Amino acid sequence: MTWPVLTIMGSGETSPTMVSVHRTVAARLPDQPGAVLIETPYAFQENVADISAKACQYFDRSVGLHVTVAPETDNDQALTLLRTADWLFCGPGSPTYAMRRWTGSLIAQALHDRFRQRRGHTVFASAAAATLGRWTVPVYEIYKSGEDPFWAGGLDLLRHLDLTVAVIPHYDNREGGTHDTRFCYLGERRLRILEQHLPDDAAVLGVDEHTAVHIDPDADQVQVTGRGALTVRRHGADTVFASGSALTLTELRSLAHQGLGVRSTRPPVAQEADTPPTISETAATCERRFDTALTARDADGMARAILELETAVHDWSTDTELDDGADQARAILRTLVLRLAATAATGLADPADLLGPLVQPLLDLRSGLRARHDYVTADAVRDALIAGGVTVSDDNGRVTWRVLRPGR
Repeated sequence: MTWPVLTIMGSGETSPTMVSVHRTVAARLPDQPGAVLIETPYAFQENVADISAKACQYFDRSVGLHVTVAPETDNDQALTLLRTADWLFCGPGSPTYAMRRWTGSLIAQALHDRFRQRRGHTVFASAAAATLGRWTVPVYEIYKSGEDPFWAGGLDLLRHLDLTVAVIPHYDNREGGTHDTRFCYLGERRLRILEQHLPDDAAVLGVDEHTAVHIDPDADQVQVTGRGALTVRRHGADTVFASGSALTLTELRSLAHQGLGVRSTRPPVAQEADTPPTISETAATCERRFDTALTARDADGMARAILELETAVHDWSTDTELDDGADQARAILRTLVLRLAATAATGLADPADLLGPLVQPLLDLRSGLRARHDYVTADAVRDALIAGGVTVSDDNGRVTWRVLRPGR
């Protein structure tokens, strides 16, 4: 049985949404595989060690892979790890920083040799995915610093699969809300400018968030899994392959280089049964459940919605990307706690009897957060209770509470 030499992920590479995808890949690796993480794209960050530790923890606990971090240098240890790894992973950060470190290096040569010889399985996600093609998107320079759109040079690893492309992860990004942040934060206007600088026989490969594209050249096979789609874009025209789609690598080359194939508009993408919701979706669902419970004066339902959201925030804490959805979920969590406290404090005559079912689950939540050393979120729960009129006191490990009535 063959398995792809490459998996390209659009985002979410260390989130709950991609666990099943990683497990499918890991199941086809040898027993006790050599698994290696390259931290170059985010090596400029002060918390690089924390990011690597979180990623290793995710792969160990959720996927069953014991991962070794490759040194961020051209030394013998790093080169040996890259050349011999059964599974090689590289993910978030800055594509252009990675290219500055890799261009002309022995690390880049080792990566090219790995692709040329089709050795092991390679997973490139997010920023690292953007470096796979001949060109890469300078996302920080354009979106954050305001530079005019331009292509930076990529690793061009995909030339070993006879693909002349630019890979754009985060293709369906919607974080901008009122402004267009699709196409890895470029938006349509800037992507059109960049397309004008591509040769006629090249294309953009867009990989949606929480989506994986598996490429097996020996089997001439390309498969799309996850929540979104693969888009082949030439001169503004899209051919879209939704999750669950399979095509040949030969067909992908024809679409990318000659535009041969049937044009399509983006179809509805069905969520895979074993793919959990994103943190943003979970937050929205919990907020709706809270509102429904509030209308029904269902205290237990309100508390359950808050606890479910807190669990999701904790589960997504391993995500190594700077996901605005996680920040939004924390804000919603704090708001729901405040609303619950305010509801409990309104017009109730006997707080000892009536508020216990509302307040105690929140105090238990706070105690659990403190036990996990998540003091920031624990303090946010306490502050929200106080803002709603419920004071909390800690005395030698014993937690007590009371309601401040209006005017007191």
